[in-house]
Amino acid sequence: MTNPVIAIVGRPNVGKSTIFNRIVGERISIVEDVAGVTRDRIYSDGEWLGHKFHVIDTGGIDVTDEPFMSNIKMQAEIAMEEADVIIFLTSVREGVTTTDEHIAKLLYRTKKPVLLAVNKVDNPEMRSDIFDFYALGFGEPFPISGSHGLGLGDLLDEAVKVFPKEDENAKEEDIIRFSFIGRPNVGKSSLVNAMLGEERVIVSDIAGTTRDAIDTEFVDQEGNIYQMIDTAGIRKKGRVFESTEKYSVLRAMRAIERSDIVCVVLNAEEGIQEQDKKIAGYAHEAGKGVIILVNKWDTLEKDNSTFKDFEEDIRAEFQYLAYAPILFVSAKTKQRLNKIPELLKEIHEVRSKRISSSILNDVLMDAIAMNPTPTDKGQRLKIYYMTQVAIQPPTFVVFVNDVELMHFSYQRFLENRIRASFGFMGTPIHMIIRKRK
Repeated sequence: MTNPVIAIVGRPNVGKSTIFNRIVGERISIVEDVAGVTRDRIYSDGEWLGHKFHVIDTGGIDVTDEPFMSNIKMQAEIAMEEADVIIFLTSVREGVTTTDEHIAKLLYRTKKPVLLAVNKVDNPEMRSDIFDFYALGFGEPFPISGSHGLGLGDLLDEAVKVFPKEDENAKEEDIIRFSFIGRPNVGKSSLVNAMLGEERVIVSDIAGTTRDAIDTEFVDQEGNIYQMIDTAGIRKKGRVFESTEKYSVLRAMRAIERSDIVCVVLNAEEGIQEQDKKIAGYAHEAGKGVIILVNKWDTLEKDNSTFKDFEEDIRAEFQYLAYAPILFVSAKTKQRLNKIPELLKEIHEVRSKRISSSILNDVLMDAIAMNPTPTDKGQRLKIYYMTQVAIQPPTFVVFVNDVELMHFSYQRFLENRIRASFGFMGTPIHMIIRKRK
């Protein structure tokens, strides 16, 4: 199930960024006593009582027509649309303002759970000043202090209560779940439509857990079931904010969470952009299978080196995705689209592959014989044995005499030897180094 989303909204300078930083436990948002500093939404991850969630910090909404205000309002509205729970942040120092009332009217229309928090209640004497905030119409206000961290536990307790409930009856089948992610205008929606036109047997359109998403199941000729995870609204025409690059990030993250394999879509006409690397990085860090799709390949004028040059550029820019296969496709002409299900199936199988410890340790001993373990300050790294402890992604534990002696370059060498021996195309490998007790 995809992690729920909490959006923090309110007028400028009520302490949204401070609360955001408190919740995620890091100093990510810029905290400055100047209105309008946070202009875009900032995403991060939080956890409370074992519940994981995403948090969005938004720019302050103001009714004035100052520079950036229309853009800030749009960004906040996007965040509210994405959210499962909204924290409406106000400040006890200024009391209920006209802008607070304006934001309240926006929030009424969202039909989302809204928790009203009154910030800067820094001491018990100030708690009596929160009663005016009942007039905003969101029930009992939560008195909190971002600067002192007071009251946040009660606020998060309530947020967790109203999170969407996971479907306990959801059936686990051998379904290959995949998604297309990438910047706006790389052709994700065209690929979705072309894929569905290419596949003859459509099973059903089923509601996804991402807001406004419709996931689609289809079956190939061999009877393999695929579920295409739709990044919310990818097939809905005329999305107002779909062209906003930052809007694509959270939707990509939520699709990644629900996918087994992620197809990172690049635009052949525009080449590799910084945002492409950022979005692909999320899939890699999440341990998902990855295919790199270069779309609109039919539009390029090609010579004998075009294919090779583009592939070399991808390998140079996405060094951490050296395991990911690259496919040059066209949604318009359906060039090589028939190869996507083949790759999905192959990657799905290797992500579930288990290697016996005896065979694994034969490979390990051969690797050490080929490239002896490193030494540091006269002490040599000793590797005792290796075992696979998990699949999807394949995860290995290596037991050593001293964890500090395992240099990242030698760990990468061992990973390469595992790949050379067992394949694992299209999936990251996790390696955990532990000291033998």
